[in-house]
Amino acid sequence: MNVIRKLRESFPDRTIVADMKIADTGAMEVEMGAKAGADIIVILASADDSTIQEAVRAAKKYGVRIMADLISANEPVSRSAELESLGVDYINVHAGIDQQMTGQDSLALMKQIVNKVNIPVAIAGGLDSGSCSDAVSAGADIVIVGGNIVRSSDVTASAKVIRESVDSPSSAPVVKRSIDAEIRSILEGISTANISDAMHRKGAMQDISSMLPGKRMIGTAVTVQTFKGDWAKAVEAIDEAKEGDVIVIYNGSRHVAPWGGLATLSALNKGVAGVVIDGAVRDIDDIRTMDLPVFATCYVPNAGEPKGFGEINSEIICGNQTVRPGDYIVGDDNGVVVIPKERAYEIARRSKEVEKTELRLFEEIRRGSTLSEVMQLKKWEKH
Repeated sequence: MNVIRKLRESFPDRTIVADMKIADTGAMEVEMGAKAGADIIVILASADDSTIQEAVRAAKKYGVRIMADLISANEPVSRSAELESLGVDYINVHAGIDQQMTGQDSLALMKQIVNKVNIPVAIAGGLDSGSCSDAVSAGADIVIVGGNIVRSSDVTASAKVIRESVDSPSSAPVVKRSIDAEIRSILEGISTANISDAMHRKGAMQDISSMLPGKRMIGTAVTVQTFKGDWAKAVEAIDEAKEGDVIVIYNGSRHVAPWGGLATLSALNKGVAGVVIDGAVRDIDDIRTMDLPVFATCYVPNAGEPKGFGEINSEIICGNQTVRPGDYIVGDDNGVVVIPKERAYEIARRSKEVEKTELRLFEEIRRGSTLSEVMQLKKWEKH
């Protein structure tokens, strides 16, 4: 409640929304928020009807308004009509952060609700200037923006862009991309370090590094299981690969290579996005004159023989990580990470959030804070 008091003291004429997400003791918590200085107090739409009725009664007593947040609510469209009948003042259509990561969208739900109720409809959850504009055009009365302002390196400029998009919404149609295109677009500028953080230190290959420093790689895996130096299946995988794929090879030898300059040129011509080898490559001088990212354990002069043992597009272990056909592979100077295909969109979105946080921390350090201060290490130490 002290946060509300500070805001009220600093902004006496502004409307303050207390996002308390009340789930029980509706009257008591509304009283707390109202006496602290809030104008609008948020209750969970999934709270029991008795809790909502008590919150509404208390709100009338203390001269504040109630906003019901639909985050994780069952049957949100029908629940919105029920909430209106219970006396709430606003409906907030809200996909939570974890829901956003899996592709749930506040805007699509809001479009179903906005014409079903006769009270103002708010929208929240991952909004940026583009989605704010779309929401206003679709009938939203209020947009609630968090991370895309407060985690920006310039909160004033970010808020201004949002404000302009709300005041002058664009009528341009939204172009929907395929999920694969969306995943690749999100991952395009994100480091493998940020992806590793988003995956809780899972997915990073061991002992595999870039043979061409400065080259990034993103693509879906075509896997190859071969034997020491047997390069037949590795080369045949080039024919199997589509443009934008990454060939991932388990070779198991640091002394004899299943891949070299000729294979690199062939893969480059096919549009392959990169190659990862648990083992050695050769012809490193030729490879470094080409534009194809190659990641491997080491490089040696020795090539094997094309005996034809092994498999293409089976589950393999590469760099001590399980890789299946279609998994997303990202490589940069930090190394290579494997993203399971069924979680690729979620991990891409979570990685972007990690990046936003890190950029904000960089900005705070540039302004003079120490890393320890920014991370509040002493606050979070175990005692």
